[in-house]
Amino acid sequence: MTSFADITTIAVGGEIDRFVEPTTRVGVIEAVEEADAKGLPLFVIGGGSNVLVSDEPFHGVVVRDARRAITVPDEAAPVEGDDHTVHVNAEAGCNWDDFVDCCVRLGLEGVEGLSGIPGTVGASVVQNIGAYGQDVATSVESVEVWDRKDKAVKNLHADELRFGYRMSALKASMYQAPAVPAGEFFPTPRYVVLSVTFALRHSSTGVVGYGQLAKALGVEVGDRMDTKEIRDAVLRVRAAKGMLEDATRYTRLAMQGTKKATLVATALRAQNDTPDANRHSCGSFFMNPILTAEQAAMLPPEAPRFEAVLPNGEPGVKTSAAWLIDHAGFHKGYTVDDGAKAGLSTLHTLALTNRGQAGSQDIAKLAKTVQDGVEHTFGVRLVPEPVVVGFSLR
Repeated sequence: MTSFADITTIAVGGEIDRFVEPTTRVGVIEAVEEADAKGLPLFVIGGGSNVLVSDEPFHGVVVRDARRAITVPDEAAPVEGDDHTVHVNAEAGCNWDDFVDCCVRLGLEGVEGLSGIPGTVGASVVQNIGAYGQDVATSVESVEVWDRKDKAVKNLHADELRFGYRMSALKASMYQAPAVPAGEFFPTPRYVVLSVTFALRHSSTGVVGYGQLAKALGVEVGDRMDTKEIRDAVLRVRAAKGMLEDATRYTRLAMQGTKKATLVATALRAQNDTPDANRHSCGSFFMNPILTAEQAAMLPPEAPRFEAVLPNGEPGVKTSAAWLIDHAGFHKGYTVDDGAKAGLSTLHTLALTNRGQAGSQDIAKLAKTVQDGVEHTFGVRLVPEPVVVGFSLR
């Protein structure tokens, strides 16, 4: 029997009553509809990278879209005119980094900074993934979804998706407040992603949009570089921080075939075919807090501050969750006690890691210890980024 531990990057979670992998668009819709009609708990999962599930059995249906096609309805290399836009469509089950690799190889600009992020194309738009000066919202034109409420296929355009920092209309349908699940649609949104159409730009170069990345490339922020060089640099920077998934997970039976074999082989060679506990995580576990000006004024002067927008649309101040964690006394490699099976990454304070045979309560204990400590020190309650199922981390 398949378990969430088998299909998530943090390798935690209980057994699944029914695990299905539809290979057609109709099959995805039918699997979702069947679970909804029977009133069963439903979890549509992508790459399992932004998920933390209880060790208790999941008495419901888990659907993982097995469709991974990428198509280019336009000319990949426009032959005339000034419009260099190229549309690329990817099915929801396509591995995200497979998609980025494909786009870079086609000579397209727009997603190279998002290299190495675990997960799928479908999940990317739910979470509005972002890194190194890019986020998926800037390249999405439309998303084809199954609306579980209206029982219909719909095409949602970018302006209907209400993208924000690690947020979209899709994700918002799961929550009534930060980290508080909605009653009707959780842990699967009202809108189940079927495919995504991206509007990219035909260009062999991209903009270096982040200081750390610019430093790695030896250039200035705003400079243009070959997209392949940007992708390679992003993968190196992420690897140095332990923020790539452990490629050995693709040797598990439940994960075989879900990522392009050549990319798996390359990743395995890069980590010497050896499991890496720093990569047994959900990625960044806490979202960077967006505060009111009054809340931000209570932070120490040296705390990072960036312009941001509050959920109500008013101006806000974003600060760094990693900085808050570190300056609250939780440093790289922190564990709650000696011999703990969960700990902060030894390379990055924002990653909570499974050091070996950790259960959901081991991760939860660590997460709550960090949340409580940051709140006590700075008055800010950190909100988990992963979808948490079977228990609460408020």
